[in-house]
Amino acid sequence: MTNTNTHRRNAKALTIMVVTLVVYTFLDLASKQWALDTLSATKPNPPALCLPDAQQHIEFQRKPIKIEPFWPGVLQFNYAENCGAAFSMLRSAPSWVRALVFGVASVGAAIVLSVMFVRGAGGRAFAAAVPLIVSGAIGNVSDRVRHGFVVDFIQVDPNLFNYPIFNVADIAIAIGVGLMLIDGVKKPEAEKATT
Repeated sequence: MTNTNTHRRNAKALTIMVVTLVVYTFLDLASKQWALDTLSATKPNPPALCLPDAQQHIEFQRKPIKIEPFWPGVLQFNYAENCGAAFSMLRSAPSWVRALVFGVASVGAAIVLSVMFVRGAGGRAFAAAVPLIVSGAIGNVSDRVRHGFVVDFIQVDPNLFNYPIFNVADIAIAIGVGLMLIDGVKKPEAEKATT
């Protein structure tokens, strides 16, 4: 009788994944709290949450108070609120659409990826990608639950080129997706080499 669990990841791999997930999530949430505390201030009369006006502009709930240079001419810290997905996608969609899409997609992806990880799917790049993507999803969903929007604050210098403001969770998700693509490309190459 064949043991179907022979490819499951061991306790050490699971521990590394959980610790990495916790660290990435902490870094994301702590950096967003820093942005709230340092780069913005409360408004006495905040506008309606994530409600676009006639020109599809959404007024921030908090007031940006300063831009902090990080790498002069390349990166700066500039407070922004994102009612959409990564890099402001769906920002002007109705709130029920955003809640449904973000909630279901984030929770679903986290569950599916975690189960795949435990079952031993993919190679090392996949294993490294899972805590990145899941932590990014947790961080952004946490923002939506707590604030009603995602805190973004990392900005490529607009004089260099125009790019949406993002956060640590967006970076983690982007790197994780890149690692998954690498894992997907490497797997067929490995299979070709063995045939």
